[in-house]
Amino acid sequence: MESGPAIFAGMVFCLFGAGLLVWTATRARQRRPVAQGVSPIASATAAGLAAMISLALGAWCFTRL
Repeated sequence: MESGPAIFAGMVFCLFGAGLLVWTATRARQRRPVAQGVSPIASATAAGLAAMISLALGAWCFTRL
């Protein structure tokens, strides 16, 4: 009964993190801005960091099963 919310939260974090990481890498590879009005390096770094944190939180949720 308690593993249901952990599975749901883990999947949400992992899907969001993976999607953000793929989107950021695609935008950076095409040399397009990740965020408007911000330095390309800073925005790609911040988005990549947020994606990695989200993936780590998803992995942590799956260890709680």
